[in-house]
Amino acid sequence: MTRASTFSAIRGGIIAAGEGSRLRADGYRVSKPMVPVAGRPLIDHALDRFRSAGIRQLTVVINEASDDCRQWLKGHAGDFDLDMIVRSTPSSYATFRLVADRLIDAPTVITTVDTIMPVDQFETFVVLASRFPDDAVVLGVTDHVDDENPLWVTLDTSNGRIRRIGESNGSHVTAGLYWLPAKRPAAPAKDFGRLRDYLGALVAGGQPVYGIVLPCVFDIDRAHDVAAAEAAVPGLQREKSEP
Repeated sequence: MTRASTFSAIRGGIIAAGEGSRLRADGYRVSKPMVPVAGRPLIDHALDRFRSAGIRQLTVVINEASDDCRQWLKGHAGDFDLDMIVRSTPSSYATFRLVADRLIDAPTVITTVDTIMPVDQFETFVVLASRFPDDAVVLGVTDHVDDENPLWVTLDTSNGRIRRIGESNGSHVTAGLYWLPAKRPAAPAKDFGRLRDYLGALVAGGQPVYGIVLPCVFDIDRAHDVAAAEAAVPGLQREKSEP
C-alpha cells in the first residue's frame, strides 16, 4: 500500500482567513493567501503539501476580501474535493473551529496558509502524528523562532507530550500545523478569543497534546520572512504542480 493511499482517509484544512496587515504594510497588494514565495502564492504551496500526502478532501476558509484567492482556487484546485468557505471570522479560534467542525469523524490535518516548509517535513508530520494514540491532538513545533508573538510550548522529550503551552518561554514554538483525531476533544465550555487560548486550555485540562519537531519552518508575516524562506527552504521552485 502506498503512502498516498494510506493517507486518503485523512482530511485536510487550510486556514487562510487572515488579513495580512503586516504584509500589506510591507508593500504587498494581494490577499495574504496570494502572497508569492518563490514565484508561487502561499495557497499553492499549501495545496502541494496536501497533494504530496495524498490528502484530497480539503476545507479552505478565506475571508470576504480575498476574491483573488477565491478565483485562483477555482482554476487550480480541481484535483481536490474542495469545500471553500468565504467568511470573515472574528478570531483565530473561530476560524479553526469552523474548519475543524466541517471535517468531523475523520483524522484531520489543518495548516495555516502562511506556513512554509519542505514537503517532506509535512509528510513526516502526517506519518508520525498518525502513530500517536487515537485521542491525541498533535502540533507541529519548531525551534526556529522568528515571530513577534510566538506561542511557546515545553516538550517532554521522553515521549513528545506537550507539558506547558502559552507561557513566556519554552523549548519550542508552534509551527501552524495541527493534527486532530477522529474523535475530537470534548467541546469547550466557553468560547475563546484566540486559538492559542484554546490549545492552552487543552493542555491545562489534561488532554493528551503532543508535539512533532519540524526543523525548517517559516511563518510568513513580513517581507523579510518571504526572503528568508526562499533562501532556506529547498524545493520551493521545483514543487510546481499541475492544476
